[in-house]
Amino acid sequence: MNRKEFSNKVYEIVKDIPCGNVATYGMIAFLCGYPRHSRMVGQALHHVPDFLNIPCHRVVNVQGRLVPGWTGQKQLLVNEGIRFKENGCVDLKKYLWQVNSGIV
Repeated sequence: MNRKEFSNKVYEIVKDIPCGNVATYGMIAFLCGYPRHSRMVGQALHHVPDFLNIPCHRVVNVQGRLVPGWTGQKQLLVNEGIRFKENGCVDLKKYLWQVNSGIV
């Protein structure tokens, strides 16, 4: 799979994350079939064309941390009903997307 195919697969998966849920970079890499490529997921999301309207704000790291420097991400998640722990991370026990095995 080349980089463009990988990115397109990432975009298709991220589009399926329901409002009010988050996924981790590692989850998305796993669902793409490349579980050790979570950094590539981040790169794909960093370069997503605006016209695709991908809900990138629903992707966090494995601790529930937000993207450094993206000040609007927290507000987008709050608007969807996601609440944060005292340390500023998303509570993954509560908001992590429960992927059905047949989706991807």
